[in-house]
Amino acid sequence: MQHFSPKDPTPRDRGFAMPAEWAQHAATWMSWPADDELWFGHLAGVRNEFAELVRTIARFEPVHLLVRDEESERDARTRLTGAKVTVHRVPLDDSWIRDNGPIFVQDEQGRVSLVNWRFNAWGGKFHWQKDDHIPEYVAEVLNLSHWDRPEVLEGGGIEVNGAGVGLTTRSCLLTATRNPGMTEADYAALLRETLGVDKLLWLDGGLENDHTDGHIDTITRFVDERTIVTSVAEDPQDANFPVMQQNLTELRGMTDLGGQPFRIVELPLPAHRLEGAEGRLPPTYANFYIGNGFVVVPLYGDPNDTRALDVLRPLFPGREVIGLPSRAIIEGGGSFHCMTQQQPAGPVWTGEE
Repeated sequence: MQHFSPKDPTPRDRGFAMPAEWAQHAATWMSWPADDELWFGHLAGVRNEFAELVRTIARFEPVHLLVRDEESERDARTRLTGAKVTVHRVPLDDSWIRDNGPIFVQDEQGRVSLVNWRFNAWGGKFHWQKDDHIPEYVAEVLNLSHWDRPEVLEGGGIEVNGAGVGLTTRSCLLTATRNPGMTEADYAALLRETLGVDKLLWLDGGLENDHTDGHIDTITRFVDERTIVTSVAEDPQDANFPVMQQNLTELRGMTDLGGQPFRIVELPLPAHRLEGAEGRLPPTYANFYIGNGFVVVPLYGDPNDTRALDVLRPLFPGREVIGLPSRAIIEGGGSFHCMTQQQPAGPVWTGEE
């Protein structure tokens, strides 16, 4: 296993890019919820919902599950009896592996590597020192040669279509608590060289009271190379209404690498406002996870749950679109996409040409 630094040839130099989420997976990586304080006293309910999510994904593809201690491992094994899950004991701070885990990349020969970014808990909002080591652990398990980067980047902050286009938000990437001084042009160059993003599209902001500062994966997602679903609020008095409308307007003017406009599909936000221990929660149906033959969509016991599934099902032909409860999980500020990280199918890259 080799480590490559920014001084070495980049992933792009070696033909690597981040594949779209709907490309074939070898596995899904996840981290078992463990800290009742982080979940504001909702850990029991969170684990019930999380276990159902793991069991559902494991019906379609292998799951690698990180657990932080003996109690977590015992609880996970008890709840997941019979599921196709590999358990790893690893020091953890939290469960959001989309953000603290690796971002996998793949070359033209199908070989898989990863980029190990720095993680600082969305600008130092929580403890992160243990979670910052997760990509290195994953690389060791897979014996994967990979790139170590000095920049902070969370997987939930970038969305790709697998055809050279990326989506992100200014409210997240341009915060002074991540990579101070980095500009839109700097990020465009960085993501071009590391993830194969030839065209980086920017939206202004995300959901109210999202502690990630507005991750793209909570509001706007690619569902294929040329189709984007984007969240909309229907109450003009909702603080999310003007932000989502502005995003919608901007998306309608955006184009792919060939200059063709995208197909834009509106996805309603939950109708009911949800309050948590620290104010408004950011529930969204856009935080779905796409896997081998399935899509799991978070539901909240809301009148718009069924409408959201009706919007999403036609967009995923050949995949089973499954709604699962996330009412307890959203108390922590995220949902299914935040709690998963896909490993593309393919042989691991050993660092050889």
